[in-house]
Amino acid sequence: MITNLLRFFGQKWVIILMLVINIPGTIFGYVWYGKQLEQTPWYFLLFVPDSPTASLFFVFVLIAFLFHKNWPLMEALGAVTLIKYGIWAVAMNISGGIAGATLTFDNYMLIFSHLGMAIQAVLYAPYYRMKLWHLLVAAIWTLHNDIIDYVFMMHPWVSHQLLPNIDLIGYFTFWLSIISISLVYVIGVRGNRLTLEIK
Repeated sequence: MITNLLRFFGQKWVIILMLVINIPGTIFGYVWYGKQLEQTPWYFLLFVPDSPTASLFFVFVLIAFLFHKNWPLMEALGAVTLIKYGIWAVAMNISGGIAGATLTFDNYMLIFSHLGMAIQAVLYAPYYRMKLWHLLVAAIWTLHNDIIDYVFMMHPWVSHQLLPNIDLIGYFTFWLSIISISLVYVIGVRGNRLTLEIK
């Protein structure tokens, strides 16, 4: 049953539908970061819009799938960062609500859209063809991003109720990176994993 579900996502029309969802979502994500990017030094600009960049990586993966191709480096970058930032955004929005922030429509939209980001990265794992070195590059990118975010304080904006705990958020984010990298190894690299072909 699970295998049939995963095969469903390998159909061309489903991939096109995923692109129809992900391309506008990626553009919206960069627009969402607009005010923060205006205040960001130019040399950090590449590393600030975490979620839309993760989604952009995955757009490249989906386009390759449409042509029955694989782009393993994009697969590794997309899978790790979609899982990491998908879970991160859900955790930060819920934590903000627990800390006393009022959760608005925007917060719930972010929760469900980012949860979807993480889920799609896992659903397409049987179609990935990445090797260990691709994952190592993605790991370096992801952990380097954590340094930019929490050493140079370029992290995505969070509710002001969470700012006193930004050091704990940084610690949580580091371990979330490690967990995401490890998960992608299990579902996307390991030799005895499930593999499927795009239809």
